[in-house]
Amino acid sequence: MVVRDAPTAAERPSHDGVPVLRAPDAVPPVDDHVFLLGRPTLRQFVAFVHDVSIHGQRAESRALAHQWRTVRDEWARRARNEAGAADGVTVLPLPDELEPLREGCLAQPLLRHAFDTVPVDVGWVELDRLVVYQKHIDLAYVARVRDRLGDAPSREHVFRTCLSYETAPPPLRAMRTRDNTYVIVSPSNDLRALGGSVLEPQQIHDHHPPGVLGALVGVGIGFGSNLLTAVQAEGRLVLCNGSHRAYALRQMGHTHAPCLIQQVQNRDELLSVASSDLRRDPDAYLRHPRPPLLRDYFDDRLCRLIPCVRRVRQVRIRFDVEEVDVPAV
Repeated sequence: MVVRDAPTAAERPSHDGVPVLRAPDAVPPVDDHVFLLGRPTLRQFVAFVHDVSIHGQRAESRALAHQWRTVRDEWARRARNEAGAADGVTVLPLPDELEPLREGCLAQPLLRHAFDTVPVDVGWVELDRLVVYQKHIDLAYVARVRDRLGDAPSREHVFRTCLSYETAPPPLRAMRTRDNTYVIVSPSNDLRALGGSVLEPQQIHDHHPPGVLGALVGVGIGFGSNLLTAVQAEGRLVLCNGSHRAYALRQMGHTHAPCLIQQVQNRDELLSVASSDLRRDPDAYLRHPRPPLLRDYFDDRLCRLIPCVRRVRQVRIRFDVEEVDVPAV
């Protein structure tokens, strides 16, 4: 990627001798994504290329459909030849030196609040046999993970990277755009609304409203627990969060990683803790003879490398206030 330097004041066009400030010409940031083809629907693949890739609408839908169909046929062969590849996964105990870190992780209040429905534990999981549903991997993000890990990370460093409850959250910026609208943006696609709540005056500090505060209604904006997390259900492990860290470790030659595991006993429990893809079609990941696995991201027969325009995540909060008098009963 080449970004041109901004012109100097002498190079800028001027008006009556006063330099005119103009945005420099620049190539928008582009990141390569590994797209796991054939399992997402044809419509999802075409929409991704048209909406996100640098090719945009110039990419011919017929050519994209041909690529998708070829990989779909390969998946059918895998279903026959590799049936059961995800079954009977065994979660190993952590190496002894990581046991204190495991106890510290499980004791975190954030973890107890975020994973309070089914039993959880931290185990040592085989990366290649993790079932995945994330459609694409951002290789720029993977590169940042590898930079944090270094060339030869210790097991403790790997643990802290995968189950990073002590790390600082990603950056974000908030801005009021209208009287009743706020916009929050972050480079992290984990940015999300964390729910609304009513706060008492004694919970509020350094806030000076134009009146006597009786209560404050707020919407929390932030990030999830951001741990390498899997659901253990029906003899399989489904990776729910941390795909880029798992990809980075596998790319570096690691075969196993520490993972927070939610232990699910039935479909009702699964529906209460699983993410949207797994809730929407659990059989595709738990009953299909050959579901997509983490190792498939590294198979050229199943993936395509797609250059995409870099994006940031935006959350918009808009509220409405109505003040009326109604008759007393």
